[in-house]
Amino acid sequence: QAQLVESGGGLVQTGGSLRLSCAASGGIFSTYTMGWFRQAPGKEREFVARMSRIGGITYADSVKGRFAISRDNAKNTVYLQMNTLKPEDTAVYYCAAGRWGDWDANKLDAWGRGTLVTVSS
Repeated sequence: QAQLVESGGGLVQTGGSLRLSCAASGGIFSTYTMGWFRQAPGKEREFVARMSRIGGITYADSVKGRFAISRDNAKNTVYLQMNTLKPEDTAVYYCAAGRWGDWDANKLDAWGRGTLVTVSS
């Protein structure tokens, strides 16, 4: 089973950018769909983006045009480039691994511990 470790979170001003990374180990990274979720204070965890092993991508409507997911199978790493950040993007961001056709937060194979992103107004 894959183990996931996120990095790259921090404090940024409105309109700024951050790039999150998620390093995977212990599994066959290239066979997984990799993705990101986030959980804001007092809110439920929500889907942000996912990328299949062959490059299929979907985004939440709230981040389309601002966030970009990518992966480097040689480095077992998935990235989330976040641009034009808004205060409502403030959340703990979690990396996850699973199957494209069964992409449900309750059915994913592995989760990271999360990295905090804070966007100041």
